[in-house]
Amino acid sequence: MILQFDDFDITPINTNDAWALCDLMITNSDRFKRFFPGTLKDNLNPTLSQLFVEKKLKQFQKKEEFLFTLKVSQTSKLIGLIYIKALDWSINQGEFAYCIDYNYKGQGIISKAITALSNYAFTSLDLKTLQIIAHKDNLPSVNVATNNGFQWIKTLKNECTPTDDNPLDMELYELHNL
Repeated sequence: MILQFDDFDITPINTNDAWALCDLMITNSDRFKRFFPGTLKDNLNPTLSQLFVEKKLKQFQKKEEFLFTLKVSQTSKLIGLIYIKALDWSINQGEFAYCIDYNYKGQGIISKAITALSNYAFTSLDLKTLQIIAHKDNLPSVNVATNNGFQWIKTLKNECTPTDDNPLDMELYELHNL
């Protein structure tokens, strides 16, 4: 499965992505350390990245979590990741998490990717509710939610504890497929 928009491709993670994933994480470690500490820690070298990819492939096959790569179409350069995670199949709900290379931030690419993956999640995965959890000061992430029609639901107290930091309140946004 490949979703395309503008000059970008969204594909499920695959075994050939390990080296590029490691490079993306290391190159952007300062940007990703606060809200993607686990993914960063699991991709600090190519061997760890290969293990990470194998784990994510198994989770994808078992429908426990879906990890997608965002790549430049012409070069296949990996520039971002998008998760559909925290799946609750009893109520057909999942949560988006995403990150993008610093060279591509602020261009609306993640917003367009979330549009494409929302359609995929509603039609192919039969999810009914999609969530985005963002810190109120992370305006690019808040904008991704609001630009895609996600509605603010509530503040989640102490929802996220970044490495070496105090717990943070996070904002919950939802999009429903009626």
